[in-house]
Amino acid sequence: MEEKLNIEQSFEKLEEILTKMEDEKTGLEESYTLYEEGMKIIRQAEEGIDRVEKRLKVFSGNTDGGTQDGV
Repeated sequence: MEEKLNIEQSFEKLEEILTKMEDEKTGLEESYTLYEEGMKIIRQAEEGIDRVEKRLKVFSGNTDGGTQDGV
């Protein structure tokens, strides 16, 4: 899977993968392929979430990872 999905699309695709994996008709080899695809999507989603968090910290003026109160 080479296309870049946004965070919402990533979660939708993961739901589809889980549904297929839970289907008793899905064989072991196909389940493993789906698992690998799901892991790629999760890594991509984590990167997207990290980018959003960094942007939010910049917008809020908080770049140290703590709260603005220093707590």
